[in-house]
Formats: sequence, structure tokens, C-alpha cells
Amino acid sequence: MMRRKWAKLAVALPFLLTGCKGFWNALPVSSTGSGSTASGGSFYVLNIATEQVAGYTIDSGTPTPVPGSPVSLGVAPLSMAIAPKADFLYVGTQNGIYLFSIASTGQLTAGNNAQPISGDKAISMVVSPDGGWLIDVQASAPSVNAIAINATTGTLASANEQEAIATLPAVTGATPQVAVSPDGSYVFAAMGTEGTAVIPFTTANADPFGGVGRIPPAGSGGQALSVAVDPLQSGQTTPRLFYVGETVATSGDNSGGLRVFNFSTLASGLKELSGSPLGISGLAPYSILPISTGNYVYVVSRTVSNSSGVVSNTGVIAGFTVAGSSGVYSVTALGSTFTVGTNPVGLAEDSTGTYVLAVDSGGDPDLKGYTFDSTNAGYLDAAISANTGTDPVGAGAIVAVP
Repeated sequence: MMRRKWAKLAVALPFLLTGCKGFWNALPVSSTGSGSTASGGSFYVLNIATEQVAGYTIDSGTPTPVPGSPVSLGVAPLSMAIAPKADFLYVGTQNGIYLFSIASTGQLTAGNNAQPISGDKAISMVVSPDGGWLIDVQASAPSVNAIAINATTGTLASANEQEAIATLPAVTGATPQVAVSPDGSYVFAAMGTEGTAVIPFTTANADPFGGVGRIPPAGSGGQALSVAVDPLQSGQTTPRLFYVGETVATSGDNSGGLRVFNFSTLASGLKELSGSPLGISGLAPYSILPISTGNYVYVVSRTVSNSSGVVSNTGVIAGFTVAGSSGVYSVTALGSTFTVGTNPVGLAEDSTGTYVLAVDSGGDPDLKGYTFDSTNAGYLDAAISANTGTDPVGAGAIVAVP
């Protein structure tokens, strides 16, 4: 039986009790990575329909499979997360969470004797900045779970799984998405019609969660679909902003919006930036990508409506300039949007800072990559269009080594 540590809640929500996770099946994978830290822009696409993880680097503008790619999972995958030192990849599946080490070439090697390190069926995951906690959400039991892991080995921190749980309301209308701030002080979860959960987090504590707070959706009937936090810049100890992507947040044919909040006001009365929510030229903001330089943030919308109200599954990326300092910030829309493929679901930035990458669950194509325009600051120029397997692969997620 696994030992669990339960989080204190600031709101009266019923606990969802769970027992042992059951039998864990071994993963049918064999490969020979070195386990050293990856460098050079490796990224990974989760091909849900084909039950594979496809890994790539970009060589002269062309996606090039890493050695041993794709890796066959043999079980339906759900999500991915990369450790902050780029040495481990975690893959959530219907069997539980599997561990892979990442070689310097980007090659993946199954860890923990190809057994799940946890039975959680994680539909969204992140790793805490210190590498000591794997934070996930499950659709079947609406909760945010923090699993104690060893930052050196990537496996559980002790022989028995130690897991803290912050219970959420029953999530409706969306697949929950989780994010952790780069200073490790807060965890956020987009919860559909319930809005966004805000949970204080202390990485050094055996029970890292504080009380659960909630940001309701901005618009009546709106849903929180995505959440992200600004990366730390040189000299910063606290992020500037955090972002929530919501439906029905603005007016017009495309009512999806990007909400922008001042991170430093979380503990003293949360403040939303003037002009927020910002229009995203789409209906469903599925993924938010703050760029590592801190200068821009991008939002991909899965669906778009035209002036006649006809909804298209060909998505769009909206970009915004981020500026300001000392608690006074502005986020301003770029003068153009950028097209992607059918039903886009995720964005990532490669570790070289050269490419913005997008995956499309409906293909057409599975992967698109963009470089930054040299004339119009923040604009994206289409540079890569590729499939990540034999379609339909159902690309469901993308993560890049930091």
C-alpha cells in the first residue's frame, strides 16, 4: 500500500479517497541511451493514436529523428513532462507514469525497469523547478497530485510512493491542465467551467500544498482551458505574470481570450492587467507559450469562427508583446496571427530559442515550426511542416528540453 500525504484545503471540497494503484505492467521498450543531459534542441511529440513518443532535433531546418525514435509504448499515452535539467522524460499513460532518461543525443531509455513509477493516469504533468516533485492531474479523480521524486535518479524519492493531493471541484467542459511557477511557489490548474485553481506550493515541505483558491471564468459560460507562467529572467526571483486561456472571455465572433495577472499580487489581492482578457482571434485557447526571453507570449486556438459564424478546425496562433518592470506591465497584441494545422493542441520552444513548435491532433500536418521574423518583432515565419509518423497519429502533446 502506498503512503499518501493530503493537502490542506481553503475551500470545503470532498476528498476523493484512493487506495493502491493496482498491477503495473512493464513497458515493452529497449534502448541504449547514456542518460546524460540532453543539449541541442531535442523535442518530443506524443502520438496518441499510434501509442508512440517521437523524438526530434532540428538539423538545418529539418526535423531529424533522435536515435531510437519513435519509442513504442504499447499502451494509450496521455501526457508528457520533462525534468528541469533535461535528463528525464515522464510519460503519463493508462497504465501509470513511465520514466525515461534522455541521452545527450535525445535518445530515450526506459527507466525503473520499464515499470511505472506511479499508477496515476496523468492527463497533464509538470516537474517542479527543483526536480523533486512530479505534479499531475487526473480526469477520473479531479485533483492535483504531487509525487515525491529523486532529482538525481528520476524515480520515487522513497521505496513507497509519497503523494500529496489537493482536491479540485468536479471538472467539466475541459481537460484539466497544470502548471508550476518557475520559482516553485505556486501550482495552477485550468479546470474548465470551474475556472483556474491557484495552490500555494512549498517544494521543501513533505506536504507541499497550501489551500486551494479559485479564479472564476471571466465570461458567463466560459471555461479555463490553459494556464502558463512567465519564465524567470536574469536577476529575477519572482515571475512577472501568469496567464489563463479561456473561452467566452471577449466579444465578437472569436470570443476566446488570454487573461493576464500580476504574479506578485497572488498573496495580497490578485490583480488582472488593464485590458485583460485579450482577444486571441479564436475560440479555444488550448496552449499558452511564454517565450524564454520574456519578450513575447503566444496562444494557440484550436478552433476559429469566421464572420458568418462558421467554425473551422484550422487553428491560429496569436502573439503578444510583453513589456514593463517593477510590477507595472503591459501585454499588447501583435498586428498579425499565424496559421497552424487541424485541431492544434500544443506549443513549445526549442532550447536554442530558434523555433516555436506546434502540434496538430488532426494532422495537416502533425508538426509545424516557426522562426522569428527579422523585420517584424515577434512575428512568426513558417519554417517547418512535417508528419510525426504515419497518419493518423493523433499528435496530442509536445515538450522540448529546456
